[in-house]
Amino acid sequence: MGLTTAVVLAEDGRRVRVWARDPIERTTSAVAGGLWWPYRIEPEALAGAWSLRSFAVYEELAARPDETGVRMVEGVQGETRLDDLGPWAARVPGLRAATADEYAGTGLWARLPLIDMPVYLRWLRERLIAAGGTVEERVVRDLGEAAAEAPVVVNCTGLGARDLVPDPAVRPVRGQLVVVENPGIETWLTSVDHTSAKSTYFMPQPGGLILGGTADEDDWSLTPDPGVAEEIVKRCAAVRPEIEGARVLDHRVGLRPARTAVRLEREVLPGGRVLVHNYGHGGAGVTVAWGCAHEAAELVGPAAS
Repeated sequence: MGLTTAVVLAEDGRRVRVWARDPIERTTSAVAGGLWWPYRIEPEALAGAWSLRSFAVYEELAARPDETGVRMVEGVQGETRLDDLGPWAARVPGLRAATADEYAGTGLWARLPLIDMPVYLRWLRERLIAAGGTVEERVVRDLGEAAAEAPVVVNCTGLGARDLVPDPAVRPVRGQLVVVENPGIETWLTSVDHTSAKSTYFMPQPGGLILGGTADEDDWSLTPDPGVAEEIVKRCAAVRPEIEGARVLDHRVGLRPARTAVRLEREVLPGGRVLVHNYGHGGAGVTVAWGCAHEAAELVGPAAS
């Protein structure tokens, strides 16, 4: 979210400096599975519009997958019906009910952006630098530090907003993943029960098949749980038996920055400086990134001529 917003602002002619505590390789975004879908994000009406704007960008980027990390890949959203989705779903090209051959249950077939996040994040950073922006590793303990150095501050701190704003409505939703050697699976699948912390999904990425997952609310642990990892592999192998016995390449954990609703708003600070908040995207950050970035840029206002 931070890099995308920075790119939009820089390409709009603004001088942009990004302050980040961690390098992109150690962020939650680098851990994410990378499938476009408005997952666990509110408000739904706005999230749908943000998602569709982002979808259009990813479709273009998918023409250069080696460079951008973005591909258009077929798969099935299990336990999902069109009638259960918002108006945005009608504008997703080709989204339809899955056939019995495609999924043994109720689901939706789609061809969606699937993003290799480490590659994509590096590409975003390079695009920002090419537009004249800079990225600095810096710990910020108060938003006033940034406001003292810039007339406009955009707060894309994710889970960090809980302490930095402070905003106690921001909470972690822990996700654990297992990466295995891909036994030849070329499509993705998700099966999510929103009443449970456990889900089943797999996503073929160039570096391996990503298996998930979990959604443990208010869990701050970044240490992979071996028992949870074993359960994830079993759930995925129940859908695609060839996953059983696949060599494990990596274990990953990320903390989704969840909130009851995204906070995307402008605040005028004492002295007239501007603070734009853009956080609380949960597990849908990459899905809504470009839509939210453009809206944040509109809240910032036009660049000085």
